[in-house]
Amino acid sequence: MVTQQQIVEQGHKLGFEDVGFTSAEPFRDHEQQLIQMVDEYEWADKVGLDLKNGVDPCSILPTAKTIIVLIEPYFNKSYPAAMEAHFGRCYLDDDRVTKDGLAKRIKAFRQFLRDEGIESRVPFNLPHRVAAARAGLGTFGKNCLFYSNKAVRCGSWTLPIAVVIDKKFSPGTPSVKTDCPSWCKNACIAACPTRALKGNSRIDPRKCISYLTYFGDKITPLELREPMGMYIYGCDRCQNVCPRNQPWLARQLPINERVAAKAKDFDLPLLLHMNKSYFETKIWPHMFYMDSDTIWKWKMNVARVMGNSRDDTFLPDLERAFTENTDERVKGMAAWAMGRIGNTDTRSLLKTYAKNNTGTVLKEIELAIQSLEDKNLDQGSR
Repeated sequence: MVTQQQIVEQGHKLGFEDVGFTSAEPFRDHEQQLIQMVDEYEWADKVGLDLKNGVDPCSILPTAKTIIVLIEPYFNKSYPAAMEAHFGRCYLDDDRVTKDGLAKRIKAFRQFLRDEGIESRVPFNLPHRVAAARAGLGTFGKNCLFYSNKAVRCGSWTLPIAVVIDKKFSPGTPSVKTDCPSWCKNACIAACPTRALKGNSRIDPRKCISYLTYFGDKITPLELREPMGMYIYGCDRCQNVCPRNQPWLARQLPINERVAAKAKDFDLPLLLHMNKSYFETKIWPHMFYMDSDTIWKWKMNVARVMGNSRDDTFLPDLERAFTENTDERVKGMAAWAMGRIGNTDTRSLLKTYAKNNTGTVLKEIELAIQSLEDKNLDQGSR
């Protein structure tokens, strides 16, 4: 019979920074939170996450006895600045589609368990972060993220991976608590421009920039466009300002060559004008939450970022996007972005567009024209 120490050693051998154990008892406190926040998590059921079913490990593996938690750092190499500026780091080297990195190591770990007569499951809907804290591997921050005791200098740049097994092992001492330094003046909460962080170690995921970049079926609300800043997919604001993460951010890390090699494919104009083939071969394998049916959302996000950049060199791309796209959400956001960075010629062009558009698109055109007129008046008064 394999020992607990041998399992830990195998986890380290496969590159996981820490390994812990907790029981397979249901996560009742987490279940109560989901019940209390039913409105905030209604979207999860619609996209098939089934979070409520994940609170009981026995619903995943009927013979469940233990949960092994593997701690995987996703930021142990640096990324090109242009990629970090627009994408959350946890997505930059994601292999859930290509299965050529982390997936191989998880598979190897499960094969090790199988060779020892242990059946396992790696569920997507079990509360992984809570499992990690219950295993004593770390604590939480006010931003609701998990902070490792050992990896990335005790930072939050980790993916806890829960492996449910059918053999009993001794659990770790739970550390399910918020452990931010007393002198921190809620840096993460103050840094969240959409006010997703509630201030009591809870989050409204519907207001989180990450959620807003890849979920939802409508044009981004006007009041959220500027606060969402330069992020196209994901967000790291609350992690970047966190004092607990500064020791790791201060490190000189080697470049992630895999990400550097694909950075050219994520150039903003290329994303704005991409077709289905480009998306499916260059983009979706790395950032999979949006499939080819939601290319419009990628383009809408890019148009918003171009508008927030205040860089008028993007104007030709935005004009092209407006004329080439039929989706009103892309056209509307392109118009909004033109209103952010345009000039008198842009205003004339938008007035031409207004003659042939209706509904959402016309409303955005009119807002853009007004924005340019206000800017012109402001400049004229100086």
